Amino acid sequence: MIYQQMRALELLRQGSGRADAIFRDGQEAAIRHLVAGHGRLLVVQKTGWGKSFVYFIATKLLREAGSGPALLVSPLLALMRNQLDAARRMGLCAEAMHSDNPDDHADIEARFLRHQVDILLVTPERFANQHFNAQVLAPVAAQIALLVIDEAHCISDWGHDFRPHYRLLERVVRRLPPNLRLLATTATANDRVMADLKSVLGSPLDISRGDLNRPSLTLQTIRLPDQAERLAWLAAQIATLHGHGIIYALTVRDANQVADWLTTHGFAVAAYTSDIAAERRIALEQDLLHNRVKALVATTALGMGYDKPDLAFVIHYQMPGSVVAYYQQVGRAGRALETAYGVLLSGTEDTTITDWFIDNAFPTRQQVAEVLEALERHRSGLSLYDLMGCINLSKGRIEKTLDLLSLESPAPIAKQGSRWQLTTARLSAEFWARAERLTDLRRLEQQQMQAYLDLPFGEQMRFLIQALDGDPDKLAPPRLPPLSTTVDAVLMQEAVAFLRRTSLLIEPRRKWPPGGLPRYGINSAITTAHQAQPGRALSVWGDAGWGGFVRQGKYQDGRFSDVLVAACVTMIREWNPQPAPTWLTCVPSLRHPDLVPDFAQRLATALDLPFHVVLAKSDHRPEQKTMANSTQQARNLDGSLAFCAERLPRRGSVFLIDDMVDSRWTFTVAAWLLRQQRSGEVFPVALAQTGHA
Repeated sequence: MIYQQMRALELLRQGSGRADAIFRDGQEAAIRHLVAGHGRLLVVQKTGWGKSFVYFIATKLLREAGSGPALLVSPLLALMRNQLDAARRMGLCAEAMHSDNPDDHADIEARFLRHQVDILLVTPERFANQHFNAQVLAPVAAQIALLVIDEAHCISDWGHDFRPHYRLLERVVRRLPPNLRLLATTATANDRVMADLKSVLGSPLDISRGDLNRPSLTLQTIRLPDQAERLAWLAAQIATLHGHGIIYALTVRDANQVADWLTTHGFAVAAYTSDIAAERRIALEQDLLHNRVKALVATTALGMGYDKPDLAFVIHYQMPGSVVAYYQQVGRAGRALETAYGVLLSGTEDTTITDWFIDNAFPTRQQVAEVLEALERHRSGLSLYDLMGCINLSKGRIEKTLDLLSLESPAPIAKQGSRWQLTTARLSAEFWARAERLTDLRRLEQQQMQAYLDLPFGEQMRFLIQALDGDPDKLAPPRLPPLSTTVDAVLMQEAVAFLRRTSLLIEPRRKWPPGGLPRYGINSAITTAHQAQPGRALSVWGDAGWGGFVRQGKYQDGRFSDVLVAACVTMIREWNPQPAPTWLTCVPSLRHPDLVPDFAQRLATALDLPFHVVLAKSDHRPEQKTMANSTQQARNLDGSLAFCAERLPRRGSVFLIDDMVDSRWTFTVAAWLLRQQRSGEVFPVALAQTGHA
């Protein structure tokens, strides 16, 4: 097919909105390669280089020449939204199929089959859908003009964002015509990842690789072990930084906490996490894009593909797990600016969090054995929730195990409707070899990040480029001075007070687990008359606020301190639940029979309320923290609590006190028992929130 140079330049200017736009080094050559059908191509270029222009211009030229539609594999909804906008600016009819628009799938599929869609965007999980493979992909496979695999490092076991379902693309590529135009793109592929992609995507695979240097970025690392120190530093520095940016945190809780702290200091910021609604995420993306917020405090949910070229800073509140992931995230800053900051803060909790991600990336041999043995006992198959009732693994661990096993080739399990069943295949030894290999790699990456933290100012970009197997020889010194590493003492005190002032909502449960609690004779929904009310937890277990005091009281002192009593009084008065409780009781324990009652008695005195023991523990059960999923946690309590008084000591609403809240089932069962005795509203109060989350 003849490549039309002037038309390609016209499309670039149309898509970029700039009449003077010209191609960057390598862009036009990549487009020409695809249109002319010169074979499969891997483009490795830094964030902001313009990889999307390559595949959208190539698609437009191919469609104008009469070729069939293109298929784009994209990993994240936020990335898809940006890609749809970019494609449509170029005049392409672009559609996407994902979990947020299931009602549109049938119409999109029909139009794609009629070649009325120029480019269809799908997640890699779509290729696990039998209907899509048989009824959509198969009929048009021979007519697909271009297959684009964006963020292709997700295919590779070695890639920092490895997505198991990306492995399905190896099978898809094998089924498609050998002369199919294929483009894979990524910003983060070292030599090891590129070698893996060559084996997965087939050969010959041409590679277009660019310079990894980001001269606009001034990188800096600052160790501030305490959370309060980092909060104080952020409040001081955000006030001095020009422009707008992103602050990355490792967990949803930390993102919300940092956003709340900065908001109390007058900054227009918001938390952007995976657990907020899609409409809210879209609105927040637009708020940052149009400078209506100073910053978004985000988890990796705001990651690949978010495009704001004039981001002036990216700050990490905690250390990511790998250099490659860090380069991907910090590279969002300074794309269209002469100068921008990329600052990595580090605290004592970093390694604990990244350890958790490493340890939970693959199931253990014991966990896989438990899943396979449960399916062996139930040859007709088990649903996810059936498995949760059979084995003591978390929902997430079971889902991860099912996903990984089902993506093996041949797979030892398969899904029929909602049920998983065993196949005749056996799990290969390569599965465990890969898990061990990648776990070892993640540990090395974690150590590499620790080394990055200790670099002197000015050496950070060289380190990142070398880690990505790039050429650091043309580096120039940082263009901006380092930011201050000192922490304002007044802000530090405010941050400590903030961390101790924060309380956490305890949402009431509204349904019993599947199968109910047979010893209590209850099932299905929890009636409103028997539910707990929304409660409050004073802290997160072990955190920099009151969580450390709770841990010390439980496991060192054997008694919760009076400062925790005072803190709970303050929390309750600020909360002011209605109707106001007229008495107070507590959750019993056989392991620590006096710990919570002693605290509850002192809290009742401080609140000027009577304290009554009305619940008893009937027998020893495993600790709730050893129960890994909701069904197991609920059943562990079935029949273990009982109302032990002859009658309610008084009417009216009641505070229900416990030291820890994890699954919320203990509060749920205790509240149900109290409401069975016709108590008033039950308001749970816990000293700390803990658990697998």
